[in-house]
Amino acid sequence: MSEARVVGGKVDGVERVLSKAALEFLAGLHDNFAARRDELLQARGKRREEAKRTGKLDFLAETKEIRESEWQVAVAPPALRDRRVEITGPTDRKMTINALNSGAKVWLADFEDANTPHWANVVAGQVNLHDAIRGTIELDSGGKHYALRDDVEHATIVVRPRGWHLDERNITFDGRKAVGALVDFGLYFFHNVRALLAADKGPYFYLPKMESHLEARLWNDVFSYAEKELGIEHGTIRATVLIETIPAAFEMEEILYELREHASGLNAGRWDYLFSIIKYFRDAGKKFVLPDRNSVTMTAPFMRAYTELLVRTCHKRGAFAIGGMAAFIPSKDPEVNEGAFAKVRDDKAREAGDGFDGSWVAHPGMVGICAEEFDKVLGDRPNQLERTRDEVSVTADQLLNVAATEGEATEAGLRGAVDVGVRYLASWLGGNGAAAIHNLMEDAATAEISRSQIWQWVRNGVELSDGTKVTEELVRTVLDEVRKELDGVVPAEHLDTAVELFEQVALADEFPDFLTLPAYERIS
Repeated sequence: MSEARVVGGKVDGVERVLSKAALEFLAGLHDNFAARRDELLQARGKRREEAKRTGKLDFLAETKEIRESEWQVAVAPPALRDRRVEITGPTDRKMTINALNSGAKVWLADFEDANTPHWANVVAGQVNLHDAIRGTIELDSGGKHYALRDDVEHATIVVRPRGWHLDERNITFDGRKAVGALVDFGLYFFHNVRALLAADKGPYFYLPKMESHLEARLWNDVFSYAEKELGIEHGTIRATVLIETIPAAFEMEEILYELREHASGLNAGRWDYLFSIIKYFRDAGKKFVLPDRNSVTMTAPFMRAYTELLVRTCHKRGAFAIGGMAAFIPSKDPEVNEGAFAKVRDDKAREAGDGFDGSWVAHPGMVGICAEEFDKVLGDRPNQLERTRDEVSVTADQLLNVAATEGEATEAGLRGAVDVGVRYLASWLGGNGAAAIHNLMEDAATAEISRSQIWQWVRNGVELSDGTKVTEELVRTVLDEVRKELDGVVPAEHLDTAVELFEQVALADEFPDFLTLPAYERIS
């Protein structure tokens, strides 16, 4: 077995989380699966090059039999049968308590896009989940006491580990950095599986950023290994997969098939999906150029095709379809709230009407609105798996019909992308991966779509609605103006680095796959 070493600094809870037995369990995971992870990451690049050469993607010919044969995913455990409202957020102590008390059916406990992988956050998140599962979590903050309430049903915890592409440099195995996904999954499973089983509440996971069914197969093998190692019944783990990359949209059925003994459902995101389309077809010309990000709604033809296919795929296979995020944060301004609440209601009503079994919110204040819209459709039913949407038939061309998206690129859109991107990066560098910006709860996906859209506009010589051509010089001018506007608004110790990072990932000659990779090198 590989030699495990904790090379990160001493932070609260590290001895508790990284016991000798826990490290041995992680070493077993890495010995068995880290090399396959590396191979699959290399395969991503090869497939992207093929898409660059052909300018298209299609459903896989070699897996046609899976799509056409009869099979179902495992029946959901009771704790996952009603998922009409899911709240998302990082695993800090206050959020953990508030999420569990929120009235949502599920809490997506996030080690990924809503979390900055500062070493203290990685360790503290595991401590907080451990305490929450055992009902002992409390917090005294600024004269206010936070604790789990006795008068509400606590949300079911579904943990989102980091994507396959991210390493954890604070733990090594025979000198190589740990795989972030295996660290997050492994520690949570090792420390909590028996307590979760005793409460009939898990262990359950959300799997992000996958690009192929082979990556789902790897996760399934990880689950089977972990269950066997700890003497847990096979199929105990359940996973919901975020379909947030364009290649994964062409392999929804195959992904469910690979995980069928552990699968619970699929989720339709937004910003990461748009980011993936730009990243994947960044060399394919203007037919894949998107207008201002805020004008690309879930009703755009290519987004509509994606969500319709997801619901059809899930219910055909007995899996749950979970909708996208309502990121709005209630404001003190009643007029702002009125307009935002109306948009959220429309969005959730559309999802419930389309057959989704539940949806996401980012703030406890939005749980009630989401619940009301799904209650109208579901009533006393926990879900609507019986709506198999047999009438839906989606083609590859429909999934790739980005050119039909209404809207235009504007100066306000460019400036907004720079402003939000820099604000978010400054927050991320400071250790907060879920940032409240302009009444929205933003995570890493926000910064990704902001910087990738600017990269796309520059490389394609896009003209804004006023006739101005988007150039590197224009972006740098706007970036300098935004930097001055944010002086004194965001912490000074992070502003210059955030600006530098944003310029790097938005204007680099070679498109960086993920902005979190260079950003991770800037944190301690």
